Amino acid sequence: MRNLNQEIEALIFSSETSISIQELQLSIKNAYDIEISEDELYTEIASLMEKYRDDSFAFEILEVAGGFQFMTKPRHYPVINALLQHKAKKRLSTAALETLSIIAYRQPISKSEMEHIRGVSCDYSVQKLLEKELVEIVGRSEGPGKPVLYGTSKTFMDYFGLKSVKELPQLKDIQVSENEIGQNPEA
Repeated sequence: MRNLNQEIEALIFSSETSISIQELQLSIKNAYDIEISEDELYTEIASLMEKYRDDSFAFEILEVAGGFQFMTKPRHYPVINALLQHKAKKRLSTAALETLSIIAYRQPISKSEMEHIRGVSCDYSVQKLLEKELVEIVGRSEGPGKPVLYGTSKTFMDYFGLKSVKELPQLKDIQVSENEIGQNPEA
């Protein structure tokens, strides 16, 4: 096989998690019907690791969790951290916040129950909340069609510093200062 080095590089790059020597061997065998020894794979990987040690690359190949994976070099931490912070700070829309509030206070709850409370479709909001891992699927209802039930996640609890949903403020304790109808009593 030509370019074994590039095949290994492509496999490591394409793997979402670290890829083991056995997975590399199996992938090459399935694709090309060629047996590659562990020693040959280690030699090729060592060559790739040396290639990516060069300062012209922002990433390197590291041995992680019993396999190999591309990782960003530590000197790029500040810029990557800034990107991750920026992504994490993206705000939720008003609709997503309303949906999250309904889930937090009424969990476990089905999407149809959320939509009944809000009066509009919650599909997009629920999807965004699932993507941000603020809510999770906690089971299925026993009702007709056995709809999926949603509840808050560990990420939600961590983000808001709660030990349990019982620590959520009671609705009667929440005072809304914005969007109130009438005159401000302090004016």
